[in-house]
Amino acid sequence: MASSPCSSVNFDSGLEIKTRSVEQTLIPLVSQITTLINHKDKPKKSERTQQAIQRVGQAVSVAVGRFVAVGEAIAVENEELKEEMGMACFEARRAGDAIAQLTDVGTAVTPPVDGRTTVFSDRTGMVKAARMLLSSVTKVLVLADRIVIKQIITSRNKVLVTLEQLERVSTFQEFVQIFSQFGNQMVEFAHLTGDRQNDLKDENKKARMAAARAVLEKCTMMLLTASKTCLRHPDCESARINKDAVFHRMRFALEQVMEIVTDARPCGETKVLPLSIYTGIKDFKSNVEGLREGLYLLPHQALSGQLEAVVERMEDFTDSAYTSHEHREGILQLCQLARQDTDQLITAWMEAQSLNAKEATEEMELSILKTCQSVYELRRELHKVAVGRAADLLKLHAEHLPLRALKASGGEGNLEAVAEYARTLGEQKEQLVETCRLLCHVSGTEPLEITCIHAEETFHVIGPQIISAAQTLALHPSSKIAKENLDVFCEAWESQLCDMAVLLREINDVFEGRRGDKRAYVSLPRPKHSANLKTVKAVKLDAEEQSTIAKLGLELRLLTSDVDTEVEKWEDQEHDIVRQGQSLSSMAYSMHLFTRGEGLLKTTTELFHQAEVLSEEGLQLCSSLHTFSTQLMDEEKVAVLSEMEKLMGLCQQLQMGVRTPVQGKTATFQKVDSSIQNTRAIITVVIYLLPVCNKIVRKYKSERSNLGSPQSWRDRQSSTAVKDDVLNGKNSNGFGVKSLEQHMANLTFLESK
Repeated sequence: MASSPCSSVNFDSGLEIKTRSVEQTLIPLVSQITTLINHKDKPKKSERTQQAIQRVGQAVSVAVGRFVAVGEAIAVENEELKEEMGMACFEARRAGDAIAQLTDVGTAVTPPVDGRTTVFSDRTGMVKAARMLLSSVTKVLVLADRIVIKQIITSRNKVLVTLEQLERVSTFQEFVQIFSQFGNQMVEFAHLTGDRQNDLKDENKKARMAAARAVLEKCTMMLLTASKTCLRHPDCESARINKDAVFHRMRFALEQVMEIVTDARPCGETKVLPLSIYTGIKDFKSNVEGLREGLYLLPHQALSGQLEAVVERMEDFTDSAYTSHEHREGILQLCQLARQDTDQLITAWMEAQSLNAKEATEEMELSILKTCQSVYELRRELHKVAVGRAADLLKLHAEHLPLRALKASGGEGNLEAVAEYARTLGEQKEQLVETCRLLCHVSGTEPLEITCIHAEETFHVIGPQIISAAQTLALHPSSKIAKENLDVFCEAWESQLCDMAVLLREINDVFEGRRGDKRAYVSLPRPKHSANLKTVKAVKLDAEEQSTIAKLGLELRLLTSDVDTEVEKWEDQEHDIVRQGQSLSSMAYSMHLFTRGEGLLKTTTELFHQAEVLSEEGLQLCSSLHTFSTQLMDEEKVAVLSEMEKLMGLCQQLQMGVRTPVQGKTATFQKVDSSIQNTRAIITVVIYLLPVCNKIVRKYKSERSNLGSPQSWRDRQSSTAVKDDVLNGKNSNGFGVKSLEQHMANLTFLESK
């Protein structure tokens, strides 16, 4: 918490704060206490200052009292924490009372000194009370956090028990009954772990949690169809293999979640990421630049040894059968150049040491710069190779030809053809697995490395599962359930390819310095007029329905990423069209999170309200586009207005859909599906409009910069003043610009997972 106000007061609670919610709860308290302690440094204070400090002290005491009451209620409900929680609450209440007493003007010593009073002479007592308060409040929060962990563990245990029951069922009737219970348990588990994921401070843990939850999300639907296939064809070996693999993967993912939540691993081992080339180069560069500060901190051989360790890991690139001769030669040449520059640096370094130099010599400084540049060129070449191969693979497999062929040959009962296309899919799997490994080397951040490893594992596991599902269909070509099972596994493969496209874009963003953190998204807006929402019963989708809309959600995620890319190309980031496009994209992203059981949209009611606000924002964009079009030439005007009318129709359709009341679970699910599809269509139009409008704005600015003489410019200035404002998104009549009050009422920006 060094970066937060919590660092203002030095205290040791003996407890590590692992979640944002605990940290954010402490920050205001730390701020108030810091104010009190800082005032101790000023012995003379006016009466007004004394009263202000007294109010702060009383406010702290009252807030602690309310806080402790909640903690004591938690203690009553959780017997195993009763003693610890009770003691922490007692200490917090005592510290709060002490602070109130220490800031009470009535108890202060008040000798008359030049019209002012000397108060709060017991600075030591204040510091002691502050430390006790922060320590005890932190302990209460961390103990309360254990309740959340306990809920997740309890939920996971329920899932495990039901999972074992599902694995042993022998009849369809029994399976349907148990799976219904399992689906509800998985939805509860998804929400609990999603909240936990969003709350974690450690970005690596968040990435690991996201990977494990993605496995559970995909496997829930696989488990349904694989189990049904096995029940329908109990003597089919490939069906049994297919089912067993799903159950094994689900158990493994559940254990991963538990390791993250409880911060424990089997036998006390620590989770260590395989060292990537990016990490190796970063550490090497750090040591090279560190020579400026200390010439005698490292042995000479350490630097060359570190570089050789990095070069050795280049074998993943150079030894690959899929790396072109040109790329291989380029990498090897850059490795050799890095070696030469490092050798020259070591020589200059040794000379500086022989002269007993206290800092880097001019020759050494030049060698440091050359070495850093050569390893940067090496990293850039590796990035180009890895990202280029990934992009080529995604284009090559965009049509999913091996999957189509497996479905067709399986449906025809052609085992030979299935075996042939299984080999093709196996080769594709190996290419994708190797490409994920290369992307991991150049990902640029540890969370992205974790995502790359997850993608590699997913392709490695799902490939054989698709093949076993296809073999089952070939043995039973008339089986509808076997066909459905193969479809589900193929969809999981396609979904992972979509995830890989998003991952590729994020890696590029980090490399180019555009975005190193997760994007922000718009949470549930709080409506001013929500009468129609009060009559609607909130519904949580079951596991099968959640899986169905997850695919639509993935498409939304890709589209919002495209919006980000187009927005970055605009010079004027404050243009109305840009701001409204970003707002639509952010709301669509929060709807994507809903399809994964994450984010702040927990129920269908919240989703529908978010969709309604999105449609209103879309209509605002239509208004901005209409104003924008009034200053355009005929051809440009027609193009913009045509898309604007399409956007308006989609927004009105979405608005009508979400405002139409429905009853029953099936109707609610259809409404969810329709809302997300309409949102997808709206964002698609926005993606088309952003570059079109940007091109027009750029063109107009170019024409303005090429105007004639000053006199001709003055003649034209009055006629173009309004046009300038409109094309620059600065409407003089306030059209399309929201008031601050309305903006704050409707939108809340939060950090995404």
